[in-house]
Amino acid sequence: MEIRLQQRSALVKEIAQNLAFDFCGISKAGFLEEEAPRLEDWLKKNMHGKMGYMENHFDKRLDPSLLVPGAKSVISVLLNYYPEKQIESTEPAPYKLSKYAYGIDYHYVIKEKLAEFLFRLEEKFGKIEGRYFVDSAPVMDKVWAKKGGLGWVGKHTNLINRNIGSFFFIAEIISDLDLEVDGPIADYCGTCTRCIDACPTDAITAPYVVDGSKCISYLTIELKEEIPDDFKGKMENWIFGCDICQDVCPWNRFSKPTHVDQFKPIKELEALTNKDWENLSDKMFKKLFGKSAVSRTKLKGLARNIKFVSANPPNRIL
Repeated sequence: MEIRLQQRSALVKEIAQNLAFDFCGISKAGFLEEEAPRLEDWLKKNMHGKMGYMENHFDKRLDPSLLVPGAKSVISVLLNYYPEKQIESTEPAPYKLSKYAYGIDYHYVIKEKLAEFLFRLEEKFGKIEGRYFVDSAPVMDKVWAKKGGLGWVGKHTNLINRNIGSFFFIAEIISDLDLEVDGPIADYCGTCTRCIDACPTDAITAPYVVDGSKCISYLTIELKEEIPDDFKGKMENWIFGCDICQDVCPWNRFSKPTHVDQFKPIKELEALTNKDWENLSDKMFKKLFGKSAVSRTKLKGLARNIKFVSANPPNRIL
């Protein structure tokens, strides 16, 4: 007897819950017609900076059936990474890492969970055509999560969930499973502009528009060249990523500590002084960040960031 769509979707969400994902939402896999002109305009304005890969696979970003033939549904999941406490330092102006990089690289953690998710789906429903993704292909994860009712895209362009704020990872499974879908929810940003006002590099050029080439996360992670002089005094001591627009968001008062041990801060990080960061050896870098997202920059990139930040202290009081 065929399981009805509603029952199928309930089973999918039950599997997600059993795998300790915080939220799961389902949307219909189809061409992202509304996103096409926005993405094209964003690329034409060169807001992706030196991220040339953003120009690749334009069609695949908009049409999930080009990634999974016969795709019918997108199952989006959220996994909270908010730390129980911030990394504390005795330094008057400590160097800062984005919270998502405090622990083990999320790719390792979430890919393992998604592989198990897909396995359990096939156990339940039989052979399916499906693939899982976590920043591993041209998938517009925030758009699909929004369509699946997991939150709304804020003025800083991060997804916001009413229950846990915005400090979470997004991943998805695109499959040929026919499921009952969840509808999008309302935008609850209202008249708030705290994220726009707080950004020291003016990367949020208008509500819901971020010029990636001005974003501190881009400058400290994606940019492989020297950081332009235009950003002297504006980095606010961030040496890998940036959380400013999320830290000031009122919805993050609902953030809850992660239950995922791998996302908790690497123990040695709290002991590092600014001088330790500046004198980081290749051996220590590999020991601390071998399985961390920070490894993306390699020691050379992190050293570049530290040198730029140390030579150009913040223009405003932190």
